[in-house]
Order: sequence, then C-alpha cells, then structure tokens
Amino acid sequence: MRARKGGEPIVCLTAYTTPTARLMDGEVDLILVGDSLGMVIYGMSSTVGVTLDMMIAHGQAVMRGSTRACVVVDLPFGAYEESPAQAFRSAARVMAETGCAAVKLEGGVEMAETIRFLTRRGVPVLGHVGLTPQSINALGGYGVRGRSEAEAEGIMADAVAVAEAGAFGIVIEKTMEELSGEITRRVPIPTIGIGASVTCDGQILVTDDVVGMFPDFRPKFVKRYAMLGDAYAEAVRGYAADVRARRFPGPDQVFSATAGRK
Repeated sequence: MRARKGGEPIVCLTAYTTPTARLMDGEVDLILVGDSLGMVIYGMSSTVGVTLDMMIAHGQAVMRGSTRACVVVDLPFGAYEESPAQAFRSAARVMAETGCAAVKLEGGVEMAETIRFLTRRGVPVLGHVGLTPQSINALGGYGVRGRSEAEAEGIMADAVAVAEAGAFGIVIEKTMEELSGEITRRVPIPTIGIGASVTCDGQILVTDDVVGMFPDFRPKFVKRYAMLGDAYAEAVRGYAADVRARRFPGPDQVFSATAGRK
C-alpha cells in the first residue's frame, strides 16, 4: 500500500457481509470493515456502542467474500485506548480470528505510541485523523474539522505523528480541503480521504451511502451511484401486494403433482 503513494488513486469502500464483499472484491483495492456497521447494520446512533466481538464477526464474514482486496478491520471504541498492550491484544485477536491484513484505529499524537507498539510487533495499522467518530462525545458533533488555525495545526501534527509511528496509511475524515491536501503532500504514506480532498492518495465511502440504502440521509461528501433503498422498498411493496391478493405464490413457485400435465 505504501508504494501507491502519489500513484493511481486507491479505491476503498466499506463492507460488513460476505455478499457485499464478493460484489466489490474485484473492483476495489481496500475493503474496510468499519465500525460504521453500528449505525448501518444495527441502527445505533453512533459507533461508540460497537464491540470487538461485533467487529470480528463481520470481519470474518467479509473475509469469506474477499480474495483480492486488502481487508482492514476497525478496532472499536474501548478496545485500544487504555494502553498499547490492550491495543495489541485486541488487534492480535482481530487478525487471528478474521485473517484480515490490518487494523484501523482513530487518533493522532495521543495514539502514536500505540501505533508504534503495534507495528513493531507485526500488526499493520491504518491511522485515522480529522473527524474521529469514536470521539464524537468529546468533539461535540460531526462538524468539519480544521476550520481554525489551531485545529488545523493539531490535525497536521496528528497526521505526522501517525506516519512517524509506522502506520502504512491515514484516513482523513471530514477535514477542510486545503488542510487535507497539505497533509497528503507532507506525509510519506498514502492518505485516504472521506470528505477531505481529491488530492488524497485514495478515497473511501460507506457503501450503503454510495448505493442509496438510506434515501433520507446524504452527507455532503457522498456521491450516490444508485438508489437501492427505493428499489428495495418497491420490491417489498410489490411482494406484500401479491401475497395479500393471493398472486404469490403462483403456479411457477409451487410444487404440484399435476404440474406439467395438460
């Protein structure tokens, strides 16, 4: 992944299930089993309630559907912040039980020691700076990061610290475009943007946003390439109508001793 710095953009998407991983495996470079599954799959209001067991279960599912892409699994809130040793135990369990290639964790300067501890023990780490959803209670919301000079300097320091600690790449989330571009130019490892800058070395989005599974929710940084949520709802309405009108099951969907007789 490091070799992709400054080259062809790295294509990344999230996945949480085997069928989804199979569909995207030949098209993307990196699949992230993101803790966004807390909201996308489980209907949580944030990622804070996601557990390590949940991440492992979905990581296993994605690995069953992926043969080509690099699969990275998020370490959830509470699974790594206490100490580098706790982070290693969590990361080792994730990698051993899923077979994934790497883990991702949020944080900058304050997590540099942990990233260094992990990478020196054979755990590849993808960093994450800017808007860090696991810290949403401390940040006070999902607003764009890096608007003020002081905040921008802090995020730059975070990115540099993550790179120097040994991470192979950095996700930059919902951060001012100019700052995201400057980070990309300054750090020697690939940057992957989400609501960041087209100049990042790669891009990632939550797949359910890309395919329109939630029609009423559309962040500014999302581009929709389909509206599967509307199609899904229409299919359910059609099925319900056919069942109520006794149009389903029809002759082609039942097993009958008289089938095929004239």
